[in-house]
Amino acid sequence: MTKIAIPLLAVLALTACETVKGAGRDMQAAGHAVTSEAAETQAEM
Repeated sequence: MTKIAIPLLAVLALTACETVKGAGRDMQAAGHAVTSEAAETQAEM
């Protein structure tokens, strides 16, 4: 049972890391978009 559980947990952990990494990229892209829009609005004022 242990021989199956440990690799399974490792795969799940790696998948979770990739998910968090992807979410981080999405939030970073959203932050860049907000910053860009704020700079454009400020330049128009």
